[in-house]
Amino acid sequence: MKDSLKLVTKFSGHPDSRCWYVAWNPNGTLLASSGGDRAIRIWGREGDAWVCKSVLQDGHQRTVRKVAWSPCGTYLASASFDATTCIWRKKEDDFESLTTLEGHENEVKCVAWAPSGSLLATCSRDKSVWVWEVDEEEEYECVSVVNSHTQDVKHVVWHPTQELLASASYDNAVKLYHEDDDDWVCLTTLEGHESTVWSLAFDQSGGRLASCSDDRTVRIWKEYRPGNEQGVVCNGTDPTWKCICTLSGYHTRTIYDISWCHLTGAIATACGDDAIRVFEEESSSDPHQPTFSLMGHVAKAHAQDVNCVAWNPKEAGLLASCSDDGEIGIWSYQSQA
Repeated sequence: MKDSLKLVTKFSGHPDSRCWYVAWNPNGTLLASSGGDRAIRIWGREGDAWVCKSVLQDGHQRTVRKVAWSPCGTYLASASFDATTCIWRKKEDDFESLTTLEGHENEVKCVAWAPSGSLLATCSRDKSVWVWEVDEEEEYECVSVVNSHTQDVKHVVWHPTQELLASASYDNAVKLYHEDDDDWVCLTTLEGHESTVWSLAFDQSGGRLASCSDDRTVRIWKEYRPGNEQGVVCNGTDPTWKCICTLSGYHTRTIYDISWCHLTGAIATACGDDAIRVFEEESSSDPHQPTFSLMGHVAKAHAQDVNCVAWNPKEAGLLASCSDDGEIGIWSYQSQA
């Protein structure tokens, strides 16, 4: 296990600042990072080195908490503590600021694109989740404001193929939303975590969702549709999401982020104990009671809290991380399964 996760390179992403988040573009060739320096940086590989291709400044007045690429790779959205979300458009090797989305009362904590590219979700310390519609003229309109959480909303993520949205909050809950009669409504609430839920990740199929928390556990939730063979009760035609696995005893502090690789099925976590861990599902385990094993662990992956981990969407086993130490790590993981 000790050699399964190896450091490829590490570089200063946001000097003299925390690096909060890293996100790969859809074809895995560029990495966007965001930090406390109010900047977004775009990184690309040149030989064995990672170089900064662009610096996106002047979009935000405060920390840029998260960034997200559109499914087509042309647009980048950035969520900031200044209560705005910026949309940037890629033009050849550079980016231009397209528009700024306003309306949240407090810090915007996360932004995410739907798989169609025509919807965008944002969430905020103001306890709300907003869904925005994007038209062909690149105009953004808020079509729904959902106030289902009772605390700061930390993260939003879309199902990989459907217009199903999940959110994680300081209220210890995970919520799922779908469109109903031209409005977005909370479909179900997933309860079980004992403290703040920091991040979420769907598996490749979208039939399972991983959540990570301040309670130092990872939970795996599975979707059961009406009439399922396992006898899980559903309400009408709506599916039920059930916790089928809890990973506990591995992390010694808050788990800030989780990434589920759609190529290999490996799950990576970013932790406040400065470590990165990789889990894999045992091939012989029951899909309704799966067993995940710790297969990769770097105890001092960074000098401070690890804030984010992100699997490359095209290159199996390539993992990016970032930290309060301002650095970005690129890692290579060899599957042990």
